[in-house]
Amino acid sequence: MADENKWRPPAGDDDEEEEIDEAAYKTVKDAVLFVIEVSPSMLTAPPPTDAKKADTDSPTSAALKCAYALMQQRIISNPNDMMGVLLYGTEKSKFNGEDDASGNPAYPHCYLLTDLDVPAAEDVKALKTLVEDDDEFKDLMVPSKEKVAMANVLFCANQIFTTKAPNFSSRRLFIITDNDDPHANDKPAKSSAAVRAKDLYDLGVLIELFPISKPDQEFEKRKFYDDIVYNQSPTDPEAPAPMSGPTKASSSSDGISLLASLLSNINSKAVARRALFSNIPFELGPGFKISVKGYIIFKRQEPQRSCYVWLSGEKAQIATGVTTRTAEDTARAVDKAEIKKAYKFGGEQIPFTVEEIASLRNFGDPVIRILGFKPMSMLPVWANLRPATFIYPSEDDYVGSTRVFAALHAKLLSSRRIGVVWYIARANAAPVIAALYPSAEHFDPEKGTQTTPPGIWLIPLPYANDIRANPEISTLIRAPEPLIDRMRTVVQQLQLPKARYDPAKYPNPALQWHYRILQALALDEELPEKAEDRTVPKYRQIDKRVGEYALEWGRELQAQHQ
Repeated sequence: MADENKWRPPAGDDDEEEEIDEAAYKTVKDAVLFVIEVSPSMLTAPPPTDAKKADTDSPTSAALKCAYALMQQRIISNPNDMMGVLLYGTEKSKFNGEDDASGNPAYPHCYLLTDLDVPAAEDVKALKTLVEDDDEFKDLMVPSKEKVAMANVLFCANQIFTTKAPNFSSRRLFIITDNDDPHANDKPAKSSAAVRAKDLYDLGVLIELFPISKPDQEFEKRKFYDDIVYNQSPTDPEAPAPMSGPTKASSSSDGISLLASLLSNINSKAVARRALFSNIPFELGPGFKISVKGYIIFKRQEPQRSCYVWLSGEKAQIATGVTTRTAEDTARAVDKAEIKKAYKFGGEQIPFTVEEIASLRNFGDPVIRILGFKPMSMLPVWANLRPATFIYPSEDDYVGSTRVFAALHAKLLSSRRIGVVWYIARANAAPVIAALYPSAEHFDPEKGTQTTPPGIWLIPLPYANDIRANPEISTLIRAPEPLIDRMRTVVQQLQLPKARYDPAKYPNPALQWHYRILQALALDEELPEKAEDRTVPKYRQIDKRVGEYALEWGRELQAQHQ
């Protein structure tokens, strides 16, 4: 497994910086295990439809395609994360070649398709072959005649996480099934499965259920999975923390909606959290503290080089970087003890020792301290100059933090207030005056996925020198009313669906092209000739909607000009 520790300067070499270095964010190492059921209903393709792009994927096939799509993403964007695929309900059994004393499979009817590990090119190729090759798919996807004990499946997953990812801070189990009651008349089997689920929860594994509703039956979690799936509850179980709701069941009656819904639901849960800070004191009053963690919810995506690769040999190898400081005049190597830091003042270089520089930059320990409260109306849109940080309670340092945080969150929402705080993100960071802005939880009504998490946003506020006056406008030029009326019609005809812009529909074409080239090189595929760019305007549709209105506007402009 690749080493996650990137090169960073020693503690004494930190330069003064106003912006927080995003490279220093704490990335959570993530391990995701797909557990996909193989049964006659899961292998049944949706009924044929008249749709042009109708899909014929069965639920199991759609689930494997989702796992393949996520593995493609992870092998490029998250090279240190682990992924695995476990099938259950198959006639064949496979688990690392292990059998019991009598020679029978250790976990009957459980087939470990891809072991939990950092995805390699061979794993992606094997999963792609299974997804695209019908003969291989049919040969493996043979449902077992015997029922599979869910306790056995969960214990198998427990063994995989324990042996392959024992020290990962984020371990998740994605269960994809259409059977809402696998042990309908077997209470001992239900109890045994609940015990195994509790073992996984105690181990730190989060179980996520992605239910699939049958054409004639809705998926009901209460029958079995309410005792299997645990919420992300903290140490204080009675705390009224607002948690994310359950995933909406996908429908197997339409192949298009099934695959799209599964991809949407899995992608919404698949991104590991990136922590900016952990367990920072949140001071609500003198001697009254709780602990919170800060996360990056929105971050600009850019092509990142995780390492240098040497390609001149027979096999590509990761290069190790070495930094050497040399004197400009003699080119000799300079030792770290010979280097001094200085500030230019009055035309002279004033040297400082490491201790003096540290004392100059020390404004206190990291803290979020409430100074007061203001109405939400006093926070203008333009005051949000830098990326906001999403904070959430942590029970690590102060038990009961979630209870207090939830009470503050509810009060801020009900009173339409924001908090004003003194904020120091980390040691030696410059202090910031920030606003605490509460956000309620919102869900997509169609997909059932969470769009806005419940919590509080930490918004850095501008200082006086950050605010600039608008340029003076001597003469305001205003278009004539007839011209405005005709342009209003053009704008109305170009309205986006539901009058909102959905960034999820428009991937960054440059970034996708970069990843597509890397994927082709890693998997020995043919290099693509053209990038897929969904930001290109649909000129024919625009012409059909506003072509005549735009010509009328042009004629009106010409008439007004004359």
